[in-house]
Amino acid sequence: MEYFLIIVSAIFVNNIVLAQFLGICPFLGVSNRLSTAVGMSGAVCFVITLATVVTFLINHYLLVPLNLTFLQTISFILVIAALVQMVEIVLKKAAPALYQALGIFLPLITTNCAVLGVAITVVSKEFAFGGAASHLMNLGEATVYALATSLGYALAMILFAGIREHLAQSDVPKPFKGLPIALITVGIMAMAFLGFSGIV
Repeated sequence: MEYFLIIVSAIFVNNIVLAQFLGICPFLGVSNRLSTAVGMSGAVCFVITLATVVTFLINHYLLVPLNLTFLQTISFILVIAALVQMVEIVLKKAAPALYQALGIFLPLITTNCAVLGVAITVVSKEFAFGGAASHLMNLGEATVYALATSLGYALAMILFAGIREHLAQSDVPKPFKGLPIALITVGIMAMAFLGFSGIV
């Protein structure tokens, strides 16, 4: 039951983009087309999940025992940067068209506050599930939380990209064309996702 609550909460209730407003830059920058949004979502899912697992292990087995927790942020950023570099190399070889379409936003995953935010949340916050006493997440819960959070990011980005493609073909008043109607749409999506907060 705890894992189910983590998944529902991370995807719908506390959506990283629409409730916590993290990772907005690539969210707005890459969501012009559905194909690039799907590619970016996959890259972010991979990086968030793997970065969270690696940073959890580094924190739990290295930083905390050696009393080096003051190095959390910098070590987490180094791990994220290495993973993003790996994703970049793989995409450049395996999917050059997607690599070109993502452009500058691919290396910017390194500074995507959603990735770092999830890693820091997992090691620093205590959670209570199902009325149980609060506790720090274990590795299984951390992995599920990271995967669910990244799926929430992907859901928001893919929905938004589909809406933006539709809006590009619609008759939108001239002052609202482009980014203004996109921001209004994001606001409406965020309010819709707030409706899920009564579930958990």
